[in-house]
Amino acid sequence: MITYIDGPEIRITPNDGIFVDAEFYHTKEKMTGLEPHRLFPRSGANRYVALLNKDGDQVAVIRNVDNLMPDSKQTLTQALEEYYMIPRITKFLKMTEKFKIWMWTAETDKGVITFEIRNHIASVKPLYDGRVLIRDANDNRYEIPDYRQLDKNSRKMLLPKL
Repeated sequence: MITYIDGPEIRITPNDGIFVDAEFYHTKEKMTGLEPHRLFPRSGANRYVALLNKDGDQVAVIRNVDNLMPDSKQTLTQALEEYYMIPRITKFLKMTEKFKIWMWTAETDKGVITFEIRNHIASVKPLYDGRVLIRDANDNRYEIPDYRQLDKNSRKMLLPKL
């Protein structure tokens, strides 16, 4: 049975990295080692956050993170930020292609990275607002906040793939 949480009836505390513990004020029930996941990661960052137990089963859904008590909200937000940490590409340094596999080296807000793309049609997703989402061959995700803000050479490397 899934419990729906409206806000202040729960206290969320940090556990380890992306995991949290939850205690219900009214029943004193405590769940530990929960992994928060956004049910709508692109459109609803603070709404409908599922809490998964160690078996990956959904045990609770927080309807709106903004309704939590401040400490609980901060704990949950930090866990979600850690889980959904996506490096933002600021510049492409190099791009090579061999046998329809693209190898890119890019500057990100987390440092310089090199990754490969095997299928640019499925892996490079332009969005309506100028953002571009990239998923590499190892299932890592990257974001370009606005491809129009990239330097000329970076746009030149990216645009044939869009």
